[in-house]
Amino acid sequence: MAIVLTNDDGIDAPGILALLDALKQVTAETPVFVAPKGQLSGCGHQVTTHQPIHVERRNATEFAVGGTPADCTRLALSHLCPNPSWVLSGINAGGNMGVDEYISGTVAAVREAAFHGIPAIAISQYRNRLKPLDWETTMRLGTKVLTELMAQPLESGAFWNVNLPHCDAEDDPEIVFCQPSRCPLPVQFRIDGEAFVYEGNYQGRKRMPETDVDVCFSGKIAVTQIQV
Repeated sequence: MAIVLTNDDGIDAPGILALLDALKQVTAETPVFVAPKGQLSGCGHQVTTHQPIHVERRNATEFAVGGTPADCTRLALSHLCPNPSWVLSGINAGGNMGVDEYISGTVAAVREAAFHGIPAIAISQYRNRLKPLDWETTMRLGTKVLTELMAQPLESGAFWNVNLPHCDAEDDPEIVFCQPSRCPLPVQFRIDGEAFVYEGNYQGRKRMPETDVDVCFSGKIAVTQIQV
């Protein structure tokens, strides 16, 4: 059996390499990269149906797709890696909590897998803008998450959405199973002539107790199970 790795930051992004390194600590199953050629963050569950999708085969287990994350999962399941044991998406450079689920390409890739009854996990790394990301720490947290979640049964049609806190290298945050926040994102725009420029304040989101936003912002690993 093989495991599909995908994302929305692009096949050459550091997050998918951190996901690969984390996966290697957990299983010997073959990883197969089926990921977008470039950055497609925030594309949601967009799919390509009215034009050809170019696929660059880099080697036997690495495919760079000229399409969206959902396209990548569709192509993986239908042609490039049929019947995988898991589809894993990430590790996204930025949080995907609560209603981000509907915007995120990272999450869309695993939602598409869940539509087909394939177990799947999306992992995102929340970023505190005041300090840089340490991908080694992210990889370590990803290993912890995969060890926990890949050992658990997952009902058909469900997937895991994981948000890692932006913690220090020496921290060992707790995994908390919680509910996704349903509070809207702070929507702010700056007017520039006749244009509106989005300037949402991600850190200013409402922190409803026991939701993924509050858990992750509190320095813990937020895990939600979502049923399609």
